[in-house]
Amino acid sequence: MGERFVLNVESRRLRVPVAGLAVVTAVMLTASCSDEPAGAPSAATGDGGKDAQATPAAPVIKISPAEGSSTVRPDKKVVVTAAGGPLEQVTVESDGEQLEGEFDAGRTKWVSKAPLKPASDYTVSARAAGGTTASSSFTTLKPEVELAVADVTPAVKGEKVGVGAPIIVTFNNPIPSKAGKANVERALEVTSDKPAEGAWRWIDDKTVIYRTAKFWKAHQKVTFTARLEGVQGARNMYGVEDFTKTIRIGAAQISTVDTRKHTMIVKRDGKVVKKMLISAGMATTRAYTTTSGVHLAMGKSNPERMISPGFPKGHPEYYDVMINHAVRFSNSGEYVHAKNNVWAQGRRNVSHGCINARPDQAKWFYDTVQRGDVIIIKGTDREVEWNNGWSYWQLSFNEWKKGSALNDA
Repeated sequence: MGERFVLNVESRRLRVPVAGLAVVTAVMLTASCSDEPAGAPSAATGDGGKDAQATPAAPVIKISPAEGSSTVRPDKKVVVTAAGGPLEQVTVESDGEQLEGEFDAGRTKWVSKAPLKPASDYTVSARAAGGTTASSSFTTLKPEVELAVADVTPAVKGEKVGVGAPIIVTFNNPIPSKAGKANVERALEVTSDKPAEGAWRWIDDKTVIYRTAKFWKAHQKVTFTARLEGVQGARNMYGVEDFTKTIRIGAAQISTVDTRKHTMIVKRDGKVVKKMLISAGMATTRAYTTTSGVHLAMGKSNPERMISPGFPKGHPEYYDVMINHAVRFSNSGEYVHAKNNVWAQGRRNVSHGCINARPDQAKWFYDTVQRGDVIIIKGTDREVEWNNGWSYWQLSFNEWKKGSALNDA
């Protein structure tokens, strides 16, 4: 037996033959070169054919409406989503115009904000993190019934209107449902140089009227915009184009008529500019009683043909006359107009319901009045109805707002 080498492992004494020493030493040196347990594959050797960390998957982008859709409703939203990473950019275009939209907080979703244009081609392009891209194209349907603004009153080019002026909007087709009216009303916008609170009121299926809570501030510009393009008014009815109209507010001309004192005081921008002696309705019948309340000047004519209502030709009450310098303020045949009966003006009410004044003063009023000027009449027992002409100020603003289609919408 030759010499023996004593190795102490875990407090155990092992006797290894000298010939086996080299084998033990090699095993120990091999174990000291790695922290991996014996038998584990080494990353350095590439055992298993995989890296220690996997490459993340690219984001997946989805676009709605789907590629190739050809009858997309204009009120449909364009929605772009990304799974596995945020969106970096979304562009939706038609004829060079981009559609507005917004991302959610995590930028994993983009939704359009405005309606689509009818009968139009759209392209959608999206890019997500890591350079992933996607695109789509679709076409919106052509409406069976087109919705558009047919008229805005008062808004003649170059015209200045009074501080009580409403904005009366008439559409080319009726909008029968409250939901359709609400869609359209949301698309209507009124801005002014001197901001004012206001509200819309529907008076029939084709007409909606805007009135402020208080009279407009004088000498300013008001802009009415109808963003109707793509707005659904009814089944298969969509707005086909936007509309804008500028309205100019002139001086604050407010006239006050006292039928008991037989006077008419005209103020412009707060200052008295004319005192007129007048004669009002004789009040022998309801028809011959001048209406009290807040009226607006609706229009004027020189001359104006006036025919007695409800009486046949040959009747003692029948008349058919031409009257000069007539300013209309109701739909029940009431005017401020010229009449050469100075014996009654300032003394007695002898008219058939109109306010008549001395010819020179009536001409002055005719020349200075603006549509939408306020005419306040006091002293009779016949109150003007809010929908008789433009007497919209007869309603409180809270009552006026009840006519909006957005109530409970």
